[in-house]
Amino acid sequence: MSVIGIDFGSDLCYVAVARAGGIETIANDYSLRQTPSCVAFSGKNRVIGVAAKNQLVSNTKNTFFGFKRLLGRKFKDPFVQQELKTLPFKVVETANGNIGMVANYLDEVHTFTPEQITAMLFTKLKEISEVALKAKVNDCVISVPSFFTNAERKALLDAAAISGLNVLRLFNESTATALAYGIYKQDLPNPEEKPRNVVFVDCGYSSLQVSVCAFNKGKLKMLACVSDPNLGGRDFDVILADHFAEEFKAKYKIDAKSNPRAYVRLLGEVEKLKKQMSSNSTKLPINIECFMNDIDVHGDMKREDMEALSGHLFQRVENVLKQCLADCKLKVDEIYAVEIIGGSSRVPAIKQLIEQIFLKSPSTTLNQDEAVSRGCALQCAMLSPAVRVRDFSVTDIQNFPIKLIWDASKGDEGEMELFTPKDAVPYTKMLSFYRKEPFSMKAVYTGNIPFPDPLIARYVVKDVKPTAQGTSHKVKVKVRVNLHGMFSVSGAQLTEKRDATEQEQAEAEQKEAEAKQEAQSKDANDKQEPMDTESTDGSELNHKDEPMEEDSDKKDKKKTKQIVKVIELPVESTATGYTQQELNLHIEEECKMIANDKQEKERADARNALEEYVYELRGKLGADDELGMYVTEADRTELLQKLDSMENWLYEEGEDCNRQVYVDQLSTLKKLGEPIKERRLEHELRPSAVEELRAALQLTRKAVEQWRAGDEKYSHLTDDEMQRVQTSFDTAQRWLDDNASALNPSNKTLDPTIKVSAVREQKHSFTSAVTPILAKPKPKVEPPPTADSKDATDNGPTAGTGDHSSQKNSQEEKMDVE
Repeated sequence: MSVIGIDFGSDLCYVAVARAGGIETIANDYSLRQTPSCVAFSGKNRVIGVAAKNQLVSNTKNTFFGFKRLLGRKFKDPFVQQELKTLPFKVVETANGNIGMVANYLDEVHTFTPEQITAMLFTKLKEISEVALKAKVNDCVISVPSFFTNAERKALLDAAAISGLNVLRLFNESTATALAYGIYKQDLPNPEEKPRNVVFVDCGYSSLQVSVCAFNKGKLKMLACVSDPNLGGRDFDVILADHFAEEFKAKYKIDAKSNPRAYVRLLGEVEKLKKQMSSNSTKLPINIECFMNDIDVHGDMKREDMEALSGHLFQRVENVLKQCLADCKLKVDEIYAVEIIGGSSRVPAIKQLIEQIFLKSPSTTLNQDEAVSRGCALQCAMLSPAVRVRDFSVTDIQNFPIKLIWDASKGDEGEMELFTPKDAVPYTKMLSFYRKEPFSMKAVYTGNIPFPDPLIARYVVKDVKPTAQGTSHKVKVKVRVNLHGMFSVSGAQLTEKRDATEQEQAEAEQKEAEAKQEAQSKDANDKQEPMDTESTDGSELNHKDEPMEEDSDKKDKKKTKQIVKVIELPVESTATGYTQQELNLHIEEECKMIANDKQEKERADARNALEEYVYELRGKLGADDELGMYVTEADRTELLQKLDSMENWLYEEGEDCNRQVYVDQLSTLKKLGEPIKERRLEHELRPSAVEELRAALQLTRKAVEQWRAGDEKYSHLTDDEMQRVQTSFDTAQRWLDDNASALNPSNKTLDPTIKVSAVREQKHSFTSAVTPILAKPKPKVEPPPTADSKDATDNGPTAGTGDHSSQKNSQEEKMDVE
């Protein structure tokens, strides 16, 4: 099983995987490393990624993009209403006030939520990963903008669950970039030394994020992160598109904004122009053929003109940069470097602003497009037990302050700020309440957040009852910001104290005595205090809560012990996002659509195979073509008519048939076309097969003649063996002579009576019979003994003598020495 990191962007997605000792970005089915965040629908199936982006102009109303910015929001959200002005597809309000995206799918009108559309994109990314890795993909880490709130993060988790992905962590894009930068640095300062501070500027398609991170060897800590959720490359595109739309309106009397398809084309062209202006300061042209009403349009612009039009956007970039520098509380000379990522960070004016504020030239050490996905893949590898990664500590921060509000009771305050900006993530706190009945709380964001509703969730702690004396119980509530950066009340406990009964007290004292005696028996010098024990019902005996005796004369009186019992309380939450029932329903719908896509792909492949066979066979049946001489004129004419009829059927009533219909039609055509191909193949391969058989016969004949002539090479072969060789030779030669006419037919339009396979089988049978005999090696002959070898045998043992001979020879040598 493989683990992946997904950079989910508003415009493009990247998928990276940790394997082979490094991080690799996965290419999709178009051999591209980036996959557009687009989902399109047709009458029969879904089209996702590159194919959806390619049909954006032709299928504008059924192609969805920009849905990342709609996650977790309501239809009447002012931010959503602003976004809808730039989206060409239909968006409606659902019954519960959520967003519904209308599409024509399977020839019916369907309404999908942004979470469902996102899940479809994740399904495609998962499929791309599994094809590339040839392994099942389940665990992943998905990037998320640092300014996303609880509602948006929950929506993203729901989308991943619908697609079948298990999200180990929602990783802030700024932190993922910092991890990708720091984990490979070998020269970071030691933990006890002053950290290295690096600024990361991420200007993407739809947002700007600026963060500061402190690095030490083996760890990183985020210091500050400031963002502008509505400032990115697309804002520059819109300004340029509006400028040219006004220019074309004045020059050509056409209004691009009135035609969604034309405006989408214009946005695509000005994006190309913007990229060209980043590397060229001269005047650059923009030309669009048949833009509207069959009118070709032309315009031009210089970089200076674009910067003048976008001056207010650059001012917002400058404000974010300055705010981040102020929040991190660092001086400019304490910053080691400024790294830029994101496609829009290539704009020269943004680079100039960075240099002016931080007094450093922006660095491009990281891959500007793939840094976030690489960081997510690294984090996923760290969290997964299946992959071994270098230890590297990551400390993220909370971006928005969170406050908890409850009903005031007994004079205590009714609200409390739990988490402040720059608090570490994940982080857990315990709160103590004194209550005698169930109580409610709500968590809200405070300060300026990019979300209309500051409410996070409402919580009700149930099953709280008064003590036997009618007083309040102590209730501990655990609040947490988890790895995903989401706030939750993770649990509540009630602490119940009561006096132990005489039996419980006697049992406890007996256990204490036994424990004390056992400890003393082990080490008489080691005096161990009696330990707290548990009763049979799980209650804990707590000596700390014993009441103090007021009368000194009663010190000898046995103290009454108390039992402390911790009871887990149910916590009911009302938060945004899908319920489990809704989630299961959407998962089932997604599985049905995946099955339908697979079925439609198989149907389309079968149709394409039939269409391809029709074109291929017809192109080779001409009189001068490669198959023309292997079919009679009458058969060729009849077959061409059938091929033409099949082509017409494919584009008329056969346009939309089941897969099996195309398979049957292809089988019918192959019964007519394949015999022609086989005759051609037989004609081309037969000469070489016959020549190979003749060459084997010639070699055998020569070997027999050499044996008869007394050649030393075959002198070791017996008469019986050579007789078998001769018999096999005569049989094969006779078969070749008898079938000489059949092996060289004059009429190529007839099926051969003897096929190439029969010739090869004859050769194989012949060589299997004669080769073992002719290749038989000569027996080895021992050379006659010489005089030297005879003396050596007389004077000492040979290599084959035993131990006794060796000992005897050794004794003789010793005697000679003496």
